[in-house]
Amino acid sequence: MKENIRNFDISQIEQIVLSMGEPRYRAIQVFRWLYQKGAETFTEMSDVPEKLRYNLGQKYTAKFLEPVQTLISKDGTKKFIFKLYDNNFIESVMIPEKDRNTVCISTQVGCKYNCVFCASGKLGFVRNLEVAEILGQLLYIRFKENIKISNAVFMGMGEPFDNYDALIKAIRIINARDGVNIGARKITVSTAGIVPKIMEFADMGWQVRLSISLHASDDATRSLLMPVNRKYPLSDLLDACNYYVSRTGRRITIEYILIDGINDAEKHLYGLGKISKRFRADVNVIPLSKIRNSSFSPPSTEKINWFINSLKKMGIRATLRDSRGSDIDAACGQLAGARSCACG
Repeated sequence: MKENIRNFDISQIEQIVLSMGEPRYRAIQVFRWLYQKGAETFTEMSDVPEKLRYNLGQKYTAKFLEPVQTLISKDGTKKFIFKLYDNNFIESVMIPEKDRNTVCISTQVGCKYNCVFCASGKLGFVRNLEVAEILGQLLYIRFKENIKISNAVFMGMGEPFDNYDALIKAIRIINARDGVNIGARKITVSTAGIVPKIMEFADMGWQVRLSISLHASDDATRSLLMPVNRKYPLSDLLDACNYYVSRTGRRITIEYILIDGINDAEKHLYGLGKISKRFRADVNVIPLSKIRNSSFSPPSTEKINWFINSLKKMGIRATLRDSRGSDIDAACGQLAGARSCACG
């Protein structure tokens, strides 16, 4: 099977082009065809010499991922179920808003961290996605659906920092002027709290946004919801967040899924407030989206409103995040690959 050329960044494509006896600048031409024009074959690259097109086609492919199913929510959200070369499935979501279109990207098939509110973790970990598979989700939506994408969030299936090298390469290409050309501040990486990688990411010095899936303000509750907390407890996670903020000067965003009777009491509220104030963090409050075979439920509307209004009274920039696409299992925590695929 031919390797997808989108697994390579611009410096690697330069080496490929040079090895084929062509000048270095040909790499930029190829790169622009891949990401600015959405070419899926080398024969489309009309300003690239025929010999180079032939040689590239002999060794590599440039195909996007293709969905086996597309679901459209009543709120306009689209979910794409992609079948991979090894018959695994991943899901991506396109969220349209008045002033932007956001694509939620997966980085793994399944996830090893098994957060209790997340359908991806129920699959267990299968494998990391290749760079071309990460990019292929966004590129299909951009060029096959003809949707201009303004924002990219790594909040789909999997833990992005558990596939760190492929994530970093994909971000470079998404952000590159000759690549997809999405601004760094419009790219967000969400992590369950992989402490060493948070610190490594801080050292990149990027303007890419960092989002922390917190969901509890004490170790007992967080370990119940997120087994990763047993390896990287809150004290270590908060130290890593402090390092990130001091190193980059950027705010972090705290994601907090609100679950009835679990993390929605007054003590949880004040614990969250204390953590948020420490980093001057923004807080996204997300009422739980139901997943199959789970006994957890979201709080009442009154409880949700009390929680978020209390945060605001504490001077915290808190937002009630509308979890879009719940009717097609596309909301936060609902992505599950083959489990939601009706096509076998």
